[in-house]
Amino acid sequence: MQTIAPRRRLLCGVAVLVPLLSACAGTETAKKEPTGPVEELYNNGVDALNSRHFSAADDEFDAVAQNYPYSSWAMNAQLMSGYSQYQQNKYTSAIGTLDRFIQLHPAHRDIAYAYYLRALCYYEQTSDIQRDQLGTEQAMNALREVVTRFPETSYARDAKLKIDLCVDHLAGKEMEIGRYYQKQHLYEAAIGRYQRVVDDFQTTNHVPEALARLTEVYLALGLKDQARKTAAVLGYNYPGNEWYSDTYAQLVDDGLTGKPGDGPNGEPRGFFSRVWHAVF
Repeated sequence: MQTIAPRRRLLCGVAVLVPLLSACAGTETAKKEPTGPVEELYNNGVDALNSRHFSAADDEFDAVAQNYPYSSWAMNAQLMSGYSQYQQNKYTSAIGTLDRFIQLHPAHRDIAYAYYLRALCYYEQTSDIQRDQLGTEQAMNALREVVTRFPETSYARDAKLKIDLCVDHLAGKEMEIGRYYQKQHLYEAAIGRYQRVVDDFQTTNHVPEALARLTEVYLALGLKDQARKTAAVLGYNYPGNEWYSDTYAQLVDDGLTGKPGDGPNGEPRGFFSRVWHAVF
């Protein structure tokens, strides 16, 4: 992801920042209480951004806001401060700064960018599937707000892509929990997790495994008809998927369907003739 630092003058604002931002943060010794004319402080901040000295940039922009709070420079400096904090991975501080900017300047020409940058701060904190997914939910909500408020912008287009990644992330979490329950023979709990993936995360690549795992659990519970029907759904929607191949082999081993070619026309006897059409 690339970032183009804003130009030196206030009139250019921050609209030149491209949507896809790098999360890499530079480190630099902070300046002590920068002072000077407002334009000089602001331009020093921009220069620091261009040099990727993000901590120094934040100091300069903060000095603008503190010493010239009612100037038009201060308004832009607040947004730029949020950006510099984002680049330093100070996501909580950046969210607070951006929340204040959004609240105080809802009609600003770069308000779409402010919402997008705020969403990125949540998105960058998305945890791995072994941890609680509250952060993923927050990221999805913030990204959806960008899409809803600014649907025709490049920010919305990128937000949609990130929402898809968040959805896949949540589905992965459900699968991880479901597999744990299944290993512990807590089959009812496992069914709930796998079924949620099938029902709520249909666009993710976790669905074939969820159907295969459901079939395994139903077989473990002795629910043979339910296992066959679930396998039929898997085969109908993902006929070439490896999860279907493994599931079909398992049904053959359990004597719940015939091998390919057992039927009169080469189809698996019993499986498609008796179950397939019953499901669909």
